[in-house]
Order: sequence, then structure tokens, then C-alpha cells
Amino acid sequence: MSGSTTTNPNLYAVQQIRRMRGGSQSQLMRASDGGFYVVKFQNNPQDIRVLANEFLATRLGLWLGLPMPEVSVIEVSDWLVANTPDLRIDLAGVATPCSTGLQLASRYVADPVQEMVFDYLPENVMLEKTQNMADFAAVLAFDKWTGNADGRQAVFTKKVRARKYRATFIDQGYCFNAGQWDFPDSPLRGVYARNCVYEKVAGWESFEPALSRLEQIDSAELWQLAQGMPEEWYQHDAQALARLIGTLYQRRLLVRDLIIAFRNSSRNPFPNWKD
Repeated sequence: MSGSTTTNPNLYAVQQIRRMRGGSQSQLMRASDGGFYVVKFQNNPQDIRVLANEFLATRLGLWLGLPMPEVSVIEVSDWLVANTPDLRIDLAGVATPCSTGLQLASRYVADPVQEMVFDYLPENVMLEKTQNMADFAAVLAFDKWTGNADGRQAVFTKKVRARKYRATFIDQGYCFNAGQWDFPDSPLRGVYARNCVYEKVAGWESFEPALSRLEQIDSAELWQLAQGMPEEWYQHDAQALARLIGTLYQRRLLVRDLIIAFRNSSRNPFPNWKD
């Protein structure tokens, strides 16, 4: 079943919590709905299109049923930036106020009070105690489709008294090759750093139902998932957005070949492939 792709057009930021790690210099913020969101700003050091990428690619992932954070458009006011010294972007040693207006908000993956978040788990813990390990194969198909130029990013969350962790796939900003919106495919792009997550891949069935679902998507569904994206995030270039949607539609039938290229790479990621 596909995940929610709902955006909240009335969301606005009310409080900065802390800076987040990463090249986009995002911020953890509390919003008007009481929730916590990781906010990426239009003047981030990577590219303004990173916001468009995060919005569209995450909605594609949710549509495929992948565990990704809900994305929304969030309004950040002039007053909040002016009165929050930490809402700054560092560019070449110069601190610049974060952009105001419409920014990208990804719902924080955990309840800060009741859940723990880990960027890394020891291999034995990850394999034995991650309840959705099979999703790493599904997100590989997604990353090959969307041309993720970064390594696959994941975090692991667990309620305080729970025994199992859950992997959530974060940071889709470098899908579509960041600000370039092209697809320079390479076998080792868009893959998770550790082979152990692919150990149970036994054949094409390991990528289902996500693989068949993305292969069957039509252009109308792609356009629907792009609805609600602020035009300034793609620099009001409607033709570039149309080319991107068209390329995604064409690439849906290349994904198996891209997975095969990774399978045949020096990583040897699928030792138990039986087909």
C-alpha cells in the first residue's frame, strides 16, 4: 500500500530547535501543528532545487510505500529569522540569514520525548533487530530510478522500551543529480554503504511490490505527485520540470538494467541471488 503524500499548505514555523548535520545546513523546527520538522532553506549551500528534489522524490517514495518522512511546504517568517540568531547559513565563512518565505519541511522521524534516533547501528544489531530490512532492496530500485547521486541515507528509530528498530530513508535532495536534473548513472551511486542490508536479496521478487509499481506509473500520476511544489524551488522553469517528469517516465523501464549493473559491480552486493 502506498504511503501518505499529503502536504499542509497552512504550515508555518514557530520555533528553531537546533541545527542539523549535513551539507544543506537544515534546521530542526517546531511548526504550527505542534510537530517537529527538518527544514531546508532556499538559500542552502547545495542548490535551491534540492528543495524541489526532496519534495518530489519523497512523494514518489511514499507513493511506492517506502518508509520516508512526510514532506510539506512551510512558511518561515521574517520575524522568526530576525529574532533567532541560529537561523543562519554559513557560506565560505560568512553567516547569512536563512531565507524567509516558503521552505521545505520533512517531518522529524521520531518523537523527541519517546523515541531514540540512530544514524548508525552495529551490523549484527542492524540485521537482527531492524524490522523492515527488506525495504533496503525496495529503496534501491527507487534510488536507481530517480538517479540519486548520493549514497542512500537511512536512520534507525526505536521507542524507548521497544525491542526492534525501524529504518526510515531520509535526504532525497540529491535525487535527479542535485541541481543538475540529469541522470549520470553509475553502478555504485544511490546505494547503501554496507552490503549486509542486501544479504537477503534472492531475485527480482525481493524488490516487490515497489519495482513493479514504479514500472507501471503513468505521466498523470507523476504530475499529480509534483502538485503543490512552489515554483521558486525550480526557478519558475516549467520546461525543466516537464523534462524531469518526462525523463522519470522514460526511466521507469531502465531500473532493472541499473540494478543488474549494481549486482555485477565489484561490490558483489547480492551473494544469495538465485535467478
